[in-house]
Amino acid sequence: MNTFEQAVEAAEKHLLKANLFYGHGMGDAYDEAVYAALYCAKLPVDEDIDWEAQYPSAAFLKLSELINARCQTKKPLAYLTREAYLHGYKFYVDERVIVPRSFIGELVLDGFAPWVNPDKVTDVLELCTGSGCLAIMAADTFHNAHIDAIDIDNAALEVAQLNVKDYNLSERISLIKSDLYQAIAHQAKQYDIIFSNPPYVNSESMSNLPSEYLAEPHIALAGGQDGMDLVRTIVNQAAPLLKPNGILVVEIGNEYAHANAAFKQLPLVWLDTSGADNAVFLLTRADLERL
Repeated sequence: MNTFEQAVEAAEKHLLKANLFYGHGMGDAYDEAVYAALYCAKLPVDEDIDWEAQYPSAAFLKLSELINARCQTKKPLAYLTREAYLHGYKFYVDERVIVPRSFIGELVLDGFAPWVNPDKVTDVLELCTGSGCLAIMAADTFHNAHIDAIDIDNAALEVAQLNVKDYNLSERISLIKSDLYQAIAHQAKQYDIIFSNPPYVNSESMSNLPSEYLAEPHIALAGGQDGMDLVRTIVNQAAPLLKPNGILVVEIGNEYAHANAAFKQLPLVWLDTSGADNAVFLLTRADLERL
């Protein structure tokens, strides 16, 4: 029988032999091996590992099968385990949604400080919700708020519904099928915060994506020639839906140059995150009214 350390070493060795990409919550082969070993042994991901403890034979067999599937399919590990973690939150995922990852997540958990007072936020809109992960985190942060979470894809909304139900937030999060603002454009309701992690990968980058990203829904990644197709609509149509002191926060990942070019007439405020200082921008309603 193997020790836990030996099980992880065997999994890591196997992963390293494959041409894999690690960009879905795991930094490298070692991280994936540790997570996979914990998952197969049915242990919490934050478990303090006893490296010399015996690793169960049944779990080792399951681990071998999981790692083989990861190497052969080159799918993100989250699709094989049907779970993903983001900032300590656990979510159900499958191929209907992208694997939760976001620069904007930590900003949500920080209540978008100092731009809003979390206690006074009552209405929040998320566009392109996918698995619903950020909407759930927003509901957890803004205790007095109702969250409207929009996605154009029925399949993604089905996954989001599973996660919203799992967190017992069905009364505080409304999942809405819409092409961005279309379903709500003529409502009287306005929001304290509109935020989005939309599809923003430019066409050149899309043509060079690793297999792991190609396993994800194309609709959730592709942002057009410069990555800004949906972002332009999000920015250009936001003002009427924001309260007078409302803010718009948009993640654009690696598309800093394209965002600056697309919105050179606007005073984009770039928000610092632990992953980057030029991946998320903020605009106030007053800024947007300049359009």
